[in-house]
Amino acid sequence: MRLHELVRESARRTPLATAVVAADGTLNYGELDAEADRTARALAGLGVRRGDRVALWLDKSAWAVVAMQAVLRLGAAYVPVDPLSPADRAVQLVTDCAPRAVVASPERLATLARHGVTVPGLSTAGTEVGTGVGTGVGTGVGAGVGAGGYAGGEPFPDPGGTADDLAYILYTSGSTGVPKGVCLSHRNALAFVDWAAAELEATGADRFANHAPFHFDLSVLDLYVAFRAGASVHLIPQETAYAPRLLVDFLLDRRITVWYSVPSALILMARDGGLLDTRPTGLRALLFAGEPYPVTHLRALREHLPGVRFLNLYGPTETNVCTFHEVGSVPADRTAPVPIGRACSGDRVWAVREDGGVAGPGEEGELVVDGPTVMLGYWGHPPQGGRPYATGDRVVLQDDGDYRFLGRRDGQVKVRGHRIEVGEIESVLQAHPAVSDAAVVLTGSGIDARLVAYAVPSGEDRPNLLEIKRHCAAALPRHMIVDAVRYVDELPRTPNGKVHRRLLAAETR
Repeated sequence: MRLHELVRESARRTPLATAVVAADGTLNYGELDAEADRTARALAGLGVRRGDRVALWLDKSAWAVVAMQAVLRLGAAYVPVDPLSPADRAVQLVTDCAPRAVVASPERLATLARHGVTVPGLSTAGTEVGTGVGTGVGTGVGAGVGAGGYAGGEPFPDPGGTADDLAYILYTSGSTGVPKGVCLSHRNALAFVDWAAAELEATGADRFANHAPFHFDLSVLDLYVAFRAGASVHLIPQETAYAPRLLVDFLLDRRITVWYSVPSALILMARDGGLLDTRPTGLRALLFAGEPYPVTHLRALREHLPGVRFLNLYGPTETNVCTFHEVGSVPADRTAPVPIGRACSGDRVWAVREDGGVAGPGEEGELVVDGPTVMLGYWGHPPQGGRPYATGDRVVLQDDGDYRFLGRRDGQVKVRGHRIEVGEIESVLQAHPAVSDAAVVLTGSGIDARLVAYAVPSGEDRPNLLEIKRHCAAALPRHMIVDAVRYVDELPRTPNGKVHRRLLAAETR
């Protein structure tokens, strides 16, 4: 089984059932299947074949879902690019993954061309997806049908391949200042999707909300568990992803049954969106991941929605979801975040102590994951080769067999669910002509998390916060732009010469 076969199978069973609801249109399964075939022919006309990569620089939309499905039907892998990324970063990702083609708006294709990227492009100009298969999904579709030589109503032929083929690449922040492409196979994704579908007892009557952007691994559940069950997935527009009142309205108006997001979004919805003043009667499962859920906020929502299942999912992009914990009642005297739980998705997890031994109950260690969800490797680097993946996360094994998250071993932080290597931000700051050295620390947590930069000036000039933000915005996505800047004569160092981040963090509080 491969990811695109989930849609094909649901289209065969229930072609008229709603598949995708988005701002740019609604597609039932028959339409999604046909549109994906048609777009696959267009991409084939551009030379895309099995084993290639196709970059998708697209806003969240039904058309983007069609494009993903089309790429998979060619035996190729899609590479979603953050639509809010600055041009330089998008160009960097597209260049790095060496795609055979790019699917993007005419403006974005023009931007790539100006930066010297000469990859063939499929434009989304005039795209409308809707109630009819004949509505068209892009300016290159007609040419693709002719080049491919297939009749419009025929299913696109299977290019062959196995579940171990690369399905998609998700780029994450890199410690060296260069984003890393995490390579996931169909088997990697489906191990999690199949587990989640069974755990949720998903059916065609479910209505999944899609809060995460497509370059964020939380979206894998929203899309593919829905497609596996023949359910509908409702895309939350990216511009309203942190607008609390609109999110609550979306939850109610769309009669969402399964919600999955970072805790920060749920905290906003409860605090500023009126979620605690309403009863979403259709909601049956609420899932969260990406960061610890502050227990005070979690308790309030848990008590307000007693009939809803609460699931805390855990796993880095390199493993997707590898552990889970179902949240029951949250005692009034509990102060620590709920556990990340125990292994799921067919994986095996354990913690390794500093001395290399396996941690027992009550002992701290680094969480290690082995099993079908572990990535193929990083793009352009040696393959993982079936080896276990060390997450870099410190955990402690509880007496009941659940793991509790303690923190990171390195300079990696989480901001509203986004994994950030502060080294990547620091490298951008150090490129500013007025900055000779810089360090970034995280203060606060959850919705109150802030990135604070400590900068050593190279001369008399000390750019203000607005100037620093503009400089960062030219190279970094929004969630990596610093919230504050403080100038120091020198950065504090540990005895081995490393930046003393704990001291900086303590001074920031």
